[in-house]
This record gives sequence, C-alpha cells and structure tokens, in this order.
Amino acid sequence: MASTSFLFLTATFLILCTLTKANNPSLTLTLVNNCPFTVWPAIQPNSGHPVLERGGFALHTLTHHSFPAPTQHWSGRIWARTGCNYANNRFSCATGDCGNRLECNGLGGATPATLAQFSLHHSHTDLSSYAVSLVDGFNVPMTVTPHEGKGQCPVVGCRANLLATCPDKLQLRSPPGHGPVVACKSGCEAFGTDELCCRNHYNSPQTCRASTFSEFFKHACPATFTYAHDSPSLRHECSSPRELKVIFCH
Repeated sequence: MASTSFLFLTATFLILCTLTKANNPSLTLTLVNNCPFTVWPAIQPNSGHPVLERGGFALHTLTHHSFPAPTQHWSGRIWARTGCNYANNRFSCATGDCGNRLECNGLGGATPATLAQFSLHHSHTDLSSYAVSLVDGFNVPMTVTPHEGKGQCPVVGCRANLLATCPDKLQLRSPPGHGPVVACKSGCEAFGTDELCCRNHYNSPQTCRASTFSEFFKHACPATFTYAHDSPSLRHECSSPRELKVIFCH
C-alpha cells in the first residue's frame, strides 16, 4: 500500500510540474540583425537585476542570437552599438558605446541610441511589458516582436531609417563634422534645456510636453516613446509570450 501511495504521489507531482510548466512556459529573448552591417547589441539590467550575456557581443549581418530570459522578474534595456572597432588596443563604437568595452557588463550606453525597454515576468499573470524608446535619440531602426503571448502583444518600434531625414541640428556625424550621419540626437541632447529634457519645473505629465523635435520622431515612428512623459498606453503588457524578438533594421 505504501508503495502504491508513493507512486500515486509521484505521478501527481509530475503532472502538476508539467501543468505548471505549460502555464508558465520559458521565455526566450532573440536578437536579430537585419542590418547590412555588423551591430554590437548591448544589454543593461535595471538596478538589482542580473546582467544577461555579459552585457554585449557582436552580431553579424543576417544572423541572430537567442538566449533564455531569467525565469524571475527582470527589467532592463537593449540597444545596438554601431561603427565599432578595435584600434590601438581600444574598443570603441560610433554610437551606443559603453565605456569602450565589448561586454558592457551592466554599463549604460552613450546617447543617441534607439532603446528597447523590458519588464519581464511581472504580476501574477506572468506579464511581459516592452516598448521602444526614441527619448534618447535614434541610431538604427528597431522593433520588438512577441510570439505566442496573450492579451496586448503588438509589434512595436521604429522601422524608418531616420538617419536619412534627421534635421541638421540633431545630426551626429562620425568622424565629427564631416563624416556620415550615424545617429539622430534628441532635442534634449542637442540643446540641453530644462523644457526639452523635461527637468525641474518641466518634470511632470502636466508640464513635460511634446516638442517640434520629439514630433519629428513621433511622425516617423508613432509606436515609440519620444519624450519623457509620452503616453503610458505605448507600454504593452503581453501575458506569457514564448519569445520576444528584438529586430535591428526590421
């Protein structure tokens, strides 16, 4: 009898484990490079969360890199570094550089850069929130594409190449001054005023407003955040997606 009870409990436990796994499937993060050049993705966790994939690596054109997301709550950001090279024993990037390191290991990146922002596995319904932000400017087109989630799971981001249309006052060139446009600055970075940066008196939903510069980004890429207090409805909450793809040059 004891043996039979043990077998029954073991079978029940295995069934429950299977059901739990089915209800909370593992989440994969996949970074895809559709750009006609190598990019160096960078991953920065928010404070208190672990660094993923050492924070950065090279991703050649028309290749992808997949890795398991943490099984617990994780939040952070992903962006592409461009124009990276080793010279004089020093690694540096024209855009998105993180302290002259290949592996950012938790460091943030230099602006301007297109950002994908995530908050994974939050709430009791296993929600994953994601958004693409141009608040800190633009360097490559980027989208976030979820797979097999439930609820609000749209593809979001910016497919337009804003380097071709970036206003003169926002252009970042490399080499400085005479090189090609490699990124498009935010109004805040270009001019540094409290109003454009939504600082001090302007740091509230009532006083932080869209500007002609943020409207340039919004017109081209409406499914992105373009200033600090942009519409919160742009942050989507997708329940239990199996995969989140960050696609550069989608």
